[in-house]
Amino acid sequence: MVVFGAFASGLDASLVNIGLDTISRELHATLGVTQWVASAYLLALGLSLPLAGWLSRRFGTGRVWLTALATFTVASALCALAPNIGLLIAARVLQGLAGGVLIPAGQTLLGQEVGPDRLGRVMGTLGIAVSAAPAVGPLLGGLLLHALPWPWLFAINIPIGAAGLLLGRRFIPRGTPATTTSIDRSGLALITIGIPLVVFAVTQWGNSQSISSSTAAVAAAGALALVGFVAHAARTTNPLLDMGLYRNVAYRAGAIAAAFAGALVFGSGIVQTLYFQIGRDQDTIHAGLSLFGVASATVVFAPLTGRWVDRYGPARISLIGATLAIAATAPFAVLPVHTSSWIIQPLLIAYGAAVAMIATPANVAAYKAVTAAQLPDAITQVNIIQRVAGSLGGAIGAVLIASRLPDTTDAFRAAFTALTICAVGALLGATLIYRTSQQENNS
Repeated sequence: MVVFGAFASGLDASLVNIGLDTISRELHATLGVTQWVASAYLLALGLSLPLAGWLSRRFGTGRVWLTALATFTVASALCALAPNIGLLIAARVLQGLAGGVLIPAGQTLLGQEVGPDRLGRVMGTLGIAVSAAPAVGPLLGGLLLHALPWPWLFAINIPIGAAGLLLGRRFIPRGTPATTTSIDRSGLALITIGIPLVVFAVTQWGNSQSISSSTAAVAAAGALALVGFVAHAARTTNPLLDMGLYRNVAYRAGAIAAAFAGALVFGSGIVQTLYFQIGRDQDTIHAGLSLFGVASATVVFAPLTGRWVDRYGPARISLIGATLAIAATAPFAVLPVHTSSWIIQPLLIAYGAAVAMIATPANVAAYKAVTAAQLPDAITQVNIIQRVAGSLGGAIGAVLIASRLPDTTDAFRAAFTALTICAVGALLGATLIYRTSQQENNS
């Protein structure tokens, strides 16, 4: 059941982007206003993510997950029914607030139920939805817009959400509320200002391909708020998020690997799509079909990776995945843009397998390093790290491409070089996980 919520939330981020131009025309709005349909969703995600851990402790993880999925489904219906751009953006804010809670609450629910010995397997299964949904989004969005009006970009979430709710009400344990848990209001204020401002600034940088004084000011304000949050969390007795987790070397290694994995996965989602649309001059549907190998390989390898992580540990699998990611990404930085598909497709399939083998082990390494009571905070923090790093990876890719066009060869070589650097960072994180595990085994 948890997979339903994770898939819906992940799908929505990539599905809607492809329809912005159509929505702009149909609702008689400028593209500058319409882009807020995407930006408002991302900002709302940033607002609600920090609350996921506290909500799970306060009300019970199962209750939080069911409420978030119900809200997400209702918001999807409101988006589909929106008569104008203003109401559509408002509904997207509600949808983003719910979406930001769905994945961390779902991961917490699974982690609490199965325990550390089977954590890799269940996170691998959940990884099918989290990793495959963004890859499937462009193709599915193109097919929907080809056959149906734009409201179906949102209406498609309704049956997915309804099925998840029907099953969830029967099988999801509600959890035990902690009635004595009070919220850290100062920490909440700082982080709910900081994360959206940073995400907004990074997104604006990617959209405009330049850093204006206003964007720099927003980024600085967001960064200052986040520094203030860390300082506040270090001296308060009941912080919104337990930053003391980073004193745990194993958790810190997993978080670092997860950050680079997030930048690589989200950044490649943008770069690879533009590679086929701009570099190889394909329409939306054909570009989506060209990327189908990535999604297929991720779907196949995500559950396998989970089993391997439980059997061999996250360190070895993370090292293999990061090495494969480098091998599958680096050739795009040197090959001509119109290289034969007989060469490109095997590389994309290898990359899809690598995605499964770097994302799940990094998360499991971080989650295994904490206690059951610390798990909600750990999952929330890793999800925040991945979202922010993913936004940065996507923005860097978009800027590198746009700044070098119309020279497509130079543009995509620069973008894929940046992705290769992210893959190298993931390998460094995997190395830290391996060294930490070796030290624990020797102690």
